[in-house]
Amino acid sequence: MRSYLIAGNWKMHTTPADAKTLASAIAEKQMFLKPPHSVQTLICPPYTSIGAALEAVAGKGILVGAQDCHSEAKGAFTGEIAPNMVKACGCSHVILGHSERRQYFGETNSLLNQKIRAVLNEGLVPIYCVGETLLERKQEQTIAVVRSQLVDGLKDVVLQSASKLVIAYEPVWAIGTGLAATSDQAQEVHAAIRGFLKEIFGAVGEQILILYGGSLKPENAEELLAKPDVNGGLIGGAALQADSFAAIIAAACKLAVS
Repeated sequence: MRSYLIAGNWKMHTTPADAKTLASAIAEKQMFLKPPHSVQTLICPPYTSIGAALEAVAGKGILVGAQDCHSEAKGAFTGEIAPNMVKACGCSHVILGHSERRQYFGETNSLLNQKIRAVLNEGLVPIYCVGETLLERKQEQTIAVVRSQLVDGLKDVVLQSASKLVIAYEPVWAIGTGLAATSDQAQEVHAAIRGFLKEIFGAVGEQILILYGGSLKPENAEELLAKPDVNGGLIGGAALQADSFAAIIAAACKLAVS
């Protein structure tokens, strides 16, 4: 039975009231789907909506995560949130290195390495995002870019088990554009990522979940999720509607037991 993680990145959407409504609707649809243990669902609301989302999905088998955090446990960092604060809220995962964080906030592989190690030290699971821009793809630099992001971002990272880390491949040119990599393009990069993870972590790298994060939606979910090295999705727009998010979960459920 294949394992999948279907993760929703709500980005800068939903007030607490909105989050409660959306999370409740997702939980209701998931109860109808009855996913096997090998299919996990994760939602990542804005910080201010985490509490409302957690309340809405309590006891319903849905994980809640954060979209980012700082690398320090405390200090004079106005506006920032520490990993231990995220954990204290009840979160299990933290998205790190999303292309929007890299593009708009100048986050580097070195900084993300600090964040990843800090998150792991708190017992949280980082979802580390990697991926190339359109120019880098046109210049055939995709594999080199992804390798650099992995090697630098995961430097000195020690894993106790494969379940402690998730990788998300995000072709930057496919985020929020409606474009998506073909299933073969996605598999090619996911396979390369798998190889790099085995280089870095040995046998553990074989079991680390690798999510696809570029405009995954109900229309292409089954085709993408069927690829051998695609272990789920980091979903943006389609995660903001309970129906579309549930349809992606349903595709994972179908493939998990087929």
